[in-house]
Amino acid sequence: MARYPAFAGVILAAGDSSRMGSDKALLTWGGETFLSLAIRRLSTVCDFVVVVTGNNAETLRPMVYQNAGYLVINKQPEEGQFSSLRVGLREVLERGRDSAVVTLVDRPAAAVETLELLRETFLHSRPEQTWAVVPEFKGKHGHPYVASREMIEAFLRAPRSATARDVEHANQSKILYVPVSDANVTANLNTPAEYESWKLEQEPR
Repeated sequence: MARYPAFAGVILAAGDSSRMGSDKALLTWGGETFLSLAIRRLSTVCDFVVVVTGNNAETLRPMVYQNAGYLVINKQPEEGQFSSLRVGLREVLERGRDSAVVTLVDRPAAAVETLELLRETFLHSRPEQTWAVVPEFKGKHGHPYVASREMIEAFLRAPRSATARDVEHANQSKILYVPVSDANVTANLNTPAEYESWKLEQEPR
């Protein structure tokens, strides 16, 4: 049975970035902010992109709209990243889409080739066997990942006290891990030192 889903992108950007000292959505790479680059790249494989914000909504709103994204607000960002994920996924379903490509704003945008690989792998997987496609770089799992309607509903049915990892572990047999050569899928940047180190690694040798 072939898949014919309509994809929506979801960028989780509601965190307070306390360890970075400034909003990680506004970090720059190649002359673009992490947020604008993430929206632009997700747009190559998705019908539209939803950005989940929190207390930083007014700061990010102009950038989201300039890049043709949709802004939604997590009114309780203090509840953590899983609460933002659920806000974003509800928006995906309300806008009539049944699959989501989910990523984090504090991770440099994955290459378009990586996004295309994840999307095509998902499209050619068996719906009853694969609810999510997750990139893997050097044995570590990362973002963005593709979630089917079944995985979306599993996230939304989970208790508010759960985490995304709890849901993923409960449905481990339905997750397909795809090796990629894109180090950015696991490059989680939380501090200025990590950001500066990462930028040095991007410089041509």
